[in-house]
Amino acid sequence: MVAPSKSFSSIFHRLKSLSLYRHFLSLNRFNTQPERFFSNISTRIQAEEEHLWDEENNLECVSIANRSYWTKKIHKLCAIDENVDEALRLLDRLRLQGYRPDSLNISSLIHALCKARRYAEAHQRFMFSVASRCVPNERTCNVLIARLLDAQTPHVTLVLIQCLTDVNPEFVPSLTNYNRLIDQFCKHFEPNVAHKVLLEMMSRGHHPGVISYTTLINGYCKFGDLGAAFQIFAEMYKKGVVPNSLSYSVLVSGILSSRDFEGGKKPMSQLWECMRRGDDTSVKCAAFANLVDSLSREGFFHEVFRIAEEMPQGNSICHDFAYSQMVDSLCKAGMYHGASRIVYIMRRRGFTPSLASYNSIIHGLSKDGGCMRAFQLFQEGITFGFIPSEYTYKILIEALCQEGDVHKAKEILEYILKLKVVDQTRVYNIYLRALCLINNATELLNTLVLMLQTQCKPDVITLNTVLNGLCKMRRIQDALKVFNDMAMGKFSEPDTVTFTIVIGGLLNAGQVQEALVLLHEKMPERCLKPNVVTYNAVIRGLFKLDKANEAIEIYRTMVTQGINADSTTYTIIIDGLCEAARLDEAKRFWEEVVWPSRVHDDFVYASVLKGLSRSGQLDEACHFLYELVDCGVSPNIYNYNILIDAACKLGSKKYAYEIIGELRKNGMSPDAVTWRILDKLHTDNLERHLLFSLKLNGNVNSLNCSELCHAKNGIIWQSRYSNFLSFHRFITQLRLIPTQGEEISATDDSNLLHLHKVVEGNDGDRLGNKCWTALSE
Repeated sequence: MVAPSKSFSSIFHRLKSLSLYRHFLSLNRFNTQPERFFSNISTRIQAEEEHLWDEENNLECVSIANRSYWTKKIHKLCAIDENVDEALRLLDRLRLQGYRPDSLNISSLIHALCKARRYAEAHQRFMFSVASRCVPNERTCNVLIARLLDAQTPHVTLVLIQCLTDVNPEFVPSLTNYNRLIDQFCKHFEPNVAHKVLLEMMSRGHHPGVISYTTLINGYCKFGDLGAAFQIFAEMYKKGVVPNSLSYSVLVSGILSSRDFEGGKKPMSQLWECMRRGDDTSVKCAAFANLVDSLSREGFFHEVFRIAEEMPQGNSICHDFAYSQMVDSLCKAGMYHGASRIVYIMRRRGFTPSLASYNSIIHGLSKDGGCMRAFQLFQEGITFGFIPSEYTYKILIEALCQEGDVHKAKEILEYILKLKVVDQTRVYNIYLRALCLINNATELLNTLVLMLQTQCKPDVITLNTVLNGLCKMRRIQDALKVFNDMAMGKFSEPDTVTFTIVIGGLLNAGQVQEALVLLHEKMPERCLKPNVVTYNAVIRGLFKLDKANEAIEIYRTMVTQGINADSTTYTIIIDGLCEAARLDEAKRFWEEVVWPSRVHDDFVYASVLKGLSRSGQLDEACHFLYELVDCGVSPNIYNYNILIDAACKLGSKKYAYEIIGELRKNGMSPDAVTWRILDKLHTDNLERHLLFSLKLNGNVNSLNCSELCHAKNGIIWQSRYSNFLSFHRFITQLRLIPTQGEEISATDDSNLLHLHKVVEGNDGDRLGNKCWTALSE
């Protein structure tokens, strides 16, 4: 075989002209077997050359003038073979020999590129085609524009339409394409551009319909420009376009989003009249759904309940749909108790809630702390055949167990077991996992015995769940009895997960020797190989028992056996070494092992930062974080909070606010934990008040005068100070404005304006920076 270096020099120039060139560059960097690599690449080059040779022969055999043949060939590559790259290569080779693509070729390529989700290239190809005066007919152009609109890039598509109209002034996009374009601009919060598209559509002879106007009204409402929305609504009448129920619905949604419920009453009553008069059923359903969603989202729940009681829409839509939509909207708003009230109204009127709606309510109540109400609804649902989904059953069982009501959880278990369509072992497993959340080993073992008595054979997952619960409850002897029964063949054979659980339990109980015997002797006897999770459990247990040397030895054994460490492994080791006061060794481990491995995440960074901070090396911890950022790593807010907390414990305001500055430079904002840490740093009430105002401001670096001093936004003066003079004294003590100047003696609102003018002499950004400087000193 030719030496790898010679192979590289001999085939490099051949690769340049082939599609394998890029593939070669991507693989060669990580290749560890050069002989095998070059053998494979040579084979692929030969196949590629043979393919190109066939193409050359084909080009020689078939004349360029045979357009029908080449059009079918390109269409086959695009539509049937779905090999658009091959079609593009073929078209380029044909162009070199004088072939001029026609509209059919362009259409095939655009469709294939869109199907491959290469929308940017599709737009570009179409633009090039238009620029070269190869323009398809009007119908084909509209079809291609409709396909390109799937990219959700309205600006690019609008430019393409303008190019088409420049080349062919008689071309007019279809009304549907215009409507889709308006909708996309509205979704991008650009209703003004959408309005221009509407005007252009009218100038080209289209008459906008109710869909066009409703879409634009919705865009302005989402944007918050109700004035423009009302103008468009009025323009509909002038143009003779009758609003449908969805038009009224989106207008009401816009009014409700401005918290003006009284202003929305009149258009809401017009909506009910419109729905009763008649419309397409799908439009009425959409209008009703949009209205109920808006009412629930904005918190007008009383109106939702009124609609449920009175049904002002009459029989215009199916009542089952209406009730289901109310339940869905209330659940999305987190109002699960309100959704259960809708179910009560339904039941009272003889309607049965859908299983999906009922399931959503019980699921939400269980997660939201209303498990007792969820259990009540579950009992009521039994009367009409309700069966919870597996996940809802899991959430409800766990919530009841955490509330300490195991009796009710067991009632649900017994009901589900009576159903013949369920996997009984899986039902038991979910119940056992819920019992592990509470300290109730007796019920855990009793349930296992009950499974055996009812001839429901526990599988290995069942037994692993029981073992995990017993180990967490420090019932290691009971866990060993179950494990020994498994090893003797009374139950399912133990697997790697079983050994991992028992080894972790033994280490937590301080039984190191027994745990290592299972790891080194018992697992190999059963032909079970420990995985990284097993070794992580062993290493964590040894570090907790202050056996750092043994833990490092286990890590080396793991590496020797060819098992790759994960970020959890590195986090455990660095944490353990730092806790064992072996910081230098932890640093070497990071530099020599962790960083070169490229297997590290925010948890690993946090372990290093905590180790450095707890040892008093705050400077080095900050440099470590900044170096990570310089290397392209983006630490999360938790890592920054570790440093801010360390700076606060040392009483260093300067360090704390420098770290916050770095945090903001990297595109993040302080979270609730950050503010709580900073609050502990400031003992002076004046500083706390300023910190409070900066927190409410949101962007502390751009805090301006009006936000501090204006009567509406002067939060500090309005809520913390009894009069104007105390507020003035506060900001002068923090050196935010000069103390010299006209003496302020009055206490009326005019002097508030005076203070605003005094501070206005300072630049807004400088004022914000002064606030931070005052706090950090």
